[in-house]
Amino acid sequence: MPDNTIRSSSDVVLIGAGIMSATLGLILKELQPDIKIEIYERLDVAAAESSDAWNNAGTGHSAFCELNYTPEKPDGSIDPKKAVSIAESFEISRQFWSYLVQQNKVPSPENFIKSVPHMSFVWGEKNVEYLKKRFEILQSNPIFSEMTFSTDFQKLKEWMPLVMEGREEGEKLAATHMEIGTDVNFGALTRSMFNYLEKLDGVQLFFNHEVKKLRQREDKSWRIKIKDLSTGQKRKAYPKFVFIGAGGGSLPLLEKANVPEGHGYGGFPVSGQWLKCTNPEVIAKHQAKVYGKASVGAPPMSVPHIDTRVIDGEKALLFGPFAGFSTRFLKNGSYLDLPLSIKTNNLIPMLSAGYHNIPLTKYLIEQVRQSPKDRMKALREYLPSARSKDWVLERAGQRVQVIKKDEKEGGVLEFGTEVISTHDGTLAVLLGASPGASTAVAIMIDLIGRCFGGQIKTPEWEAKLKEMIPSYGKTLNDNPELLAELRKYTAEVLKIK
Repeated sequence: MPDNTIRSSSDVVLIGAGIMSATLGLILKELQPDIKIEIYERLDVAAAESSDAWNNAGTGHSAFCELNYTPEKPDGSIDPKKAVSIAESFEISRQFWSYLVQQNKVPSPENFIKSVPHMSFVWGEKNVEYLKKRFEILQSNPIFSEMTFSTDFQKLKEWMPLVMEGREEGEKLAATHMEIGTDVNFGALTRSMFNYLEKLDGVQLFFNHEVKKLRQREDKSWRIKIKDLSTGQKRKAYPKFVFIGAGGGSLPLLEKANVPEGHGYGGFPVSGQWLKCTNPEVIAKHQAKVYGKASVGAPPMSVPHIDTRVIDGEKALLFGPFAGFSTRFLKNGSYLDLPLSIKTNNLIPMLSAGYHNIPLTKYLIEQVRQSPKDRMKALREYLPSARSKDWVLERAGQRVQVIKKDEKEGGVLEFGTEVISTHDGTLAVLLGASPGASTAVAIMIDLIGRCFGGQIKTPEWEAKLKEMIPSYGKTLNDNPELLAELRKYTAEVLKIK
């Protein structure tokens, strides 16, 4: 029988058409205009999984309101390192998006970013004390200098009238407020970036194409076998560099690549659901992202928040997410994803992580067993006046938390984003969940440094990186004047506060 396989040669293959691949593809194309890139996506549209507006919080996880980024140490002090690092990364994203808007590479910023204040809200004496300590340590950093704190009932009513409806003046309440918060539609942004990329010479985007196998060849290039799901046509690609940014689908592909750097990694899938408001009058009363404290054992993606969103031009109001458990790694995945991911090299880390995270398992079981009445009870902690008839349950995204080998514990569950790259820099894989999308630009620049180490240090690449990201090579938290200047510039370009 004749071999009808289509063969292609490109410099780079990106697997998964989400925000990560879009960001990496665009940066590489800006740095090296003649680079040839192929992008393969299993679904029929870009950004349909983790990057989709309904499948992530859209907070532009800038660490302005997420309490899980500022853990309390055993001695009662607050560790701000992670929050400062994430806030820095979000400023890098703002600069890059401003560059894309100014160069007309993506359409009007109003399509993907809006000003929405970010708040942290707590109740009870101990939590109020924690929030005040958190505020004091964060505000001493220039990147958080605009944060304000209040326990004043009238001020809290001014900041979040809907949340304060039905509350008594004597309650122990506190909130922090960041006026410069944003709501980012990462789905719309990703699709805009791919629309631009697709028109460039040397870029091909293939939807309904699933990567079946990938193996490194002796010359260090990769052989990738791909199937067109709509026609059955087979393809082979032979790139010099591969990036796997397929969300929950990254772990099975990493296992197929069979590289030593990937051994010992596992994944723990967590699903999510939102309560979505259907009453326009209620939606109109709230204009903020209000985050609370996570329950004991809850994964970071399950930190409760009452969330103003702007999706496809329409204002929406969500509460959640409520966590659940599914053996799927993707919203559009297979129930066999988790069992098929268990291999001899990651069995011990996965069992150890399971043993050390019994509170998480207990929490997920409780979440799965929740009734509509339980979910409304959780919502009323944030909105005491909420009525069941104004809210419907919506399925949200699927996340896979990273499990990795650990010498002491055997295996640990990592909440965050993990980039794995091979020693020769020919393969990079992104695993994990939040704050991924918001920090995509910083993550991809770090990845380019690892995998294109020789080129990133050339004067040409360095000059281009500084054009796209004016703070490149500097830390904004250590340069308050530059931070103020760039915040003003990006706010003007992106039409935000």
